[in-house]
Amino acid sequence: MRIKSEIRIIGFDDCPFEKNQRKKVLVVGVIYRGGKTFEGMLVGKVKVDGLDATQVLIKMIKNTRHKPQLKVIMLDGITMAGFNLVDLEELYEKINLPIIAFSRKKPNLRKIKNALLHFKDFEKRWEIVKKAGKVRECYIRDKKVFYQSRGLKEFEVEEILNLSSTRGYIPEPLRVAHLIAGALVKGESYGKA
Repeated sequence: MRIKSEIRIIGFDDCPFEKNQRKKVLVVGVIYRGGKTFEGMLVGKVKVDGLDATQVLIKMIKNTRHKPQLKVIMLDGITMAGFNLVDLEELYEKINLPIIAFSRKKPNLRKIKNALLHFKDFEKRWEIVKKAGKVRECYIRDKKVFYQSRGLKEFEVEEILNLSSTRGYIPEPLRVAHLIAGALVKGESYGKA
């Protein structure tokens, strides 16, 4: 893949929600050129602890007028709205765009597995986690971060993460999606982004 400085990336983050909330949670998709220019935004809804996140993202991306220009999908991890898991393999196959699931901290698979044991469809959920692939690490501005990916070589992921992280060590599409998601629910952005 040839990586241009203004590669179009769509980054997704979910909105904050209250514990024990059962209604749907907003998901914000922010489109950036590299880490420099905000291009647009998408909004969808996923069920708390459901299994519809993959299908919602597929629909959002397929239906946006920005689709022809998009080159990479970024996620803030593989979970949304609690334990609504994104199937990276299915998303990649249906959208045919490379995916980076970014994480500030290394996912603790033992804790995730223990939490998923409470779900009736544990085996299906655990299979999605396993299919997400190996958790890899790299450095952005001397800060160690972690990722899982589809459709990209390790050096390409690292180049895209560094290229899009212009305000610190979090890629701009994810940082801005997080800020907007917080503001949509709380009235203003909050927390680390």
